[in-house]
Amino acid sequence: MKFLLPILFSLPISVFGQDCALKTTKDQFSQEPKLTTGFITLSNARLSIDADAKEIHFLFVIGNNGEMKCFEDASTLSIAYDSINSKSNLRNGGSMNCDGYFDVVFKNTPTTNTYLNRLTTHTVKTLTFTGNNKTVTVITLSDDQKALLKQLATCMATESKTLIK
Repeated sequence: MKFLLPILFSLPISVFGQDCALKTTKDQFSQEPKLTTGFITLSNARLSIDADAKEIHFLFVIGNNGEMKCFEDASTLSIAYDSINSKSNLRNGGSMNCDGYFDVVFKNTPTTNTYLNRLTTHTVKTLTFTGNNKTVTVITLSDDQKALLKQLATCMATESKTLIK
C-alpha cells in the first residue's frame, strides 16, 4: 500500500507533462549548449527552430520549385492566425541570399518576446514571405502542421530559458 500511494500521487503530474522532443547539441565555435528541433516539413517549406543562450532562431527554407527565392534584410514574414484577426510582421534576421533561407531571430530573455508568445498561444493559419522585388510566397498550413508548429514553439520558448546564464 505504501508503494502504491506515491505512484498514484505522481501520475497526475506526468499526465500534464509536455512532450518536447528537442535535441541538445554544442555550438561548434563557442562549445556552449544549444537546443534544436531539427528540420520539420511545412507544405512547400522546411523549418528548424534553434536556441542558444542569446537568441532563438526560426530558420525557414522555402522550396524553390525552379525559381529563385531571394531574401534580404528588408524581406518580411507576415503570420496570420486562426483565432484572432491580427497579424505578426517580422523581418529577416539572416544574410541576403537567393537560396530560400529566411531567418527570424528572437532574443532569448527570461520573459518571452511578444511575437514568440503569440506563436505559442495562437494557431498559425498562413505564413506569407515577401522577398526581393516584392515576390510573395504564401505557405498555408494543414491542421497537423499548425499543431506541430505551436507545440515546437511552446517547447522552445520554455526550454530555451534554461540556457540563459
